[in-house]
Amino acid sequence: MDLGIKGKWALVCGASKGLGLGCAQAMAAEGANLVIVARGAGDLQTAAAGLREASPGVQVIAVAADITTPEGRAAALSAPLGPGSSFDIVVTNAGGPPPGDFRGWDREIWLKALDANMITPIELIKATVDGMAQRGFGRIINITSSAVKAPIDILGLSNGARSGLTGFVAGVSRSGLAAQGVTINNLLPGAFDTDRLKTTLESAATKTGQPIEAVMDARRKTIPARRFGTPAEFGAICAFLCSVHAGYMTGQNVLADGGAYPGTY
Repeated sequence: MDLGIKGKWALVCGASKGLGLGCAQAMAAEGANLVIVARGAGDLQTAAAGLREASPGVQVIAVAADITTPEGRAAALSAPLGPGSSFDIVVTNAGGPPPGDFRGWDREIWLKALDANMITPIELIKATVDGMAQRGFGRIINITSSAVKAPIDILGLSNGARSGLTGFVAGVSRSGLAAQGVTINNLLPGAFDTDRLKTTLESAATKTGQPIEAVMDARRKTIPARRFGTPAEFGAICAFLCSVHAGYMTGQNVLADGGAYPGTY
């Protein structure tokens, strides 16, 4: 299937590894040009080189910046795309806040979580969505978490901040943008084989005193697919949502969790 995004420009955040890199790889394979952003310059340059090698002819601009800061967003949004080019696709993605007990979180910790996982996506949407609407095409994907639908007790910071973003998207995605060819959706990962998952499971292992291998095996058994997802299959879902074929999907929370969520709706 031709996704119809060849030659379009995509901004992908947190793209040096994990789910962000999976999204960047899938879109590059479809011929989309990329601005990839992450804080670690070394990992980011490695990712950029791999994308160029795997998808010759695709333009890849690497911006080493913290997307959760105004300066980082300015650096990403001012990347030199070329005359007459603007972002057609934006994939927002920032590392989730640390797990823990809410009793230990003060106001500053909460504000940091909100900045990263709610305010930053909103600022990126605000900076790009009107231009997309004027051109008649735009796709915004927010990588959030399955915890939005099924909260995880030790991820209270993530539960709260990402749920706030979900409510915002539910409104703005239905504000007339869809009629102008712009969709905004959230992509909710469950347990994917990433550094983030390892950190969460290591925290659980420390809390329970169990070996990390036992905690990982127990987690796999809670997933009907009996495995963790891969960044490549997550990226494929993201690329489809960014395609010309997904123009009738907006304001949705697309759950990719191997069947772990037990509800009907």
